[in-house]
Amino acid sequence: MRHLKRGRKFGRKRDVRRALLRSLAFNLISKEKIKTTEAKAKELRPFIEKFVTKAKTQTIANRRLVISKIGKAAADKLFDKIAPRYKEKNGGYVRIVKLPIRKGDASKMAIIEFV
Repeated sequence: MRHLKRGRKFGRKRDVRRALLRSLAFNLISKEKIKTTEAKAKELRPFIEKFVTKAKTQTIANRRLVISKIGKAAADKLFDKIAPRYKEKNGGYVRIVKLPIRKGDASKMAIIEFV
């Protein structure tokens, strides 16, 4: 039984799952809007929102923490361009828009984007 177990596994091992989330986060920050499966988008939302919350308080410790997770280029964009937009907002930085299913394998698709 999986009672009270959090997170999706995506049929991957832990390290590959982490790499997947980091890659999705990097792409979302770089492009500000990506198309992915609904499950991946739902798993990515809290991951990204924690980074945006850290980026709102511009300290060197927060910047280094975010750089260690998603890389310098994405962290710089997050701290300099994206986070200042949400100074007065407490959460809810990204939205998930559901799309029709994918033809090939009938996966539920979604667009995740910054509000």
